[in-house]
Amino acid sequence: MAKNLSSVTFSVLLLVLLMASTEILKIEAMNSNARCLPQGCKNATFSEECGPEPFTGSNNDCCHCCVRTYGRKAVCKGVVEGPDKHCHCYKERV
Repeated sequence: MAKNLSSVTFSVLLLVLLMASTEILKIEAMNSNARCLPQGCKNATFSEECGPEPFTGSNNDCCHCCVRTYGRKAVCKGVVEGPDKHCHCYKERV
């Protein structure tokens, strides 16, 4: 009986550890306060717009919107610009 209880306890502990570790990874992945694309652009050209108009977030929020929408390889920066506060996404000029 003790051997069965020990196995069940070990299995439950393993399951709890697995759930806790994946939740930690999920929280890290959702951290939108991290600085977006720290390298920026060397030779930027306008690519697309992102998000609502007017865009109420910061430049960092705009950058995260661009990366989410168009992908990290297609974007080198995102900036809130103009009197209408549009989120503009930029890519490297080739």
